[in-house]
Amino acid sequence: MNCLGNSTQTLAVESIQEVFEAVEKEKADYGVVPVENSTEGSVNRTLDMFIDSEVKICGEVLMPVSHDLLSKSGDPQDIRKIYSHPQAFEQCRGWLKENFPDTLLSETGSTARAAQMATEDSNSAAIASSFAARLYSLKVISPRIEDYFHNYTRFLVFGRQFMEKTGRDKTSILFSIPHTPGSLFCVLKPFAEKGINLTKIESRPLKNTPWEYIFFLDFEGHATDRPIREAMVEAERNALFIKLLGSYPKSS
Repeated sequence: MNCLGNSTQTLAVESIQEVFEAVEKEKADYGVVPVENSTEGSVNRTLDMFIDSEVKICGEVLMPVSHDLLSKSGDPQDIRKIYSHPQAFEQCRGWLKENFPDTLLSETGSTARAAQMATEDSNSAAIASSFAARLYSLKVISPRIEDYFHNYTRFLVFGRQFMEKTGRDKTSILFSIPHTPGSLFCVLKPFAEKGINLTKIESRPLKNTPWEYIFFLDFEGHATDRPIREAMVEAERNALFIKLLGSYPKSS
């Protein structure tokens, strides 16, 4: 992932929460987190972190995802446990059911961590990338075990500053609405009237308030565009609150 340049120094952490904390505490200038997968949908932990965080989305990257089954020996007969991230397990669910239906599946914070743990246990394997196999000197038992080969993950890049307009932008917001008939329609209506193309809408429950929800919305354009500014003003009249998460260049 070279959207930040080839000379970028990287800092690896264990979880999505730690990525946010590294940027918030200025240990890193930018963070990169998965936000949705083409077969398994949204990464809920990422969405939840944006609710309370003050970071600003400044880019997105769409990457093809392929998973391999890795182990120290390369012998499938040795495997008693398989490590991986929950999303990777879901993306390989059919293959695992067919090939390792009774094997214990152990969740990890990342596929890289799964590969590292597989190096410490000769009776375990990891679902991770071919890069992880090279990095941790693991052998590939089976390549490309994902259930769908057209498997992509969208990553968001975020920092502490808003991005300037580029002319090919996307904007992300979150908002909450009252429990009244048509309240969601009233918030979305101004965007339709201004000809703004909505590209994604997702809801997440508020953790401390049962049956209350936060909506995440992506649409084409930059927050400084006049139609978007006007739509946001009108939408705010019908929302409990609206939070601008950032405007950023669309992935190619």
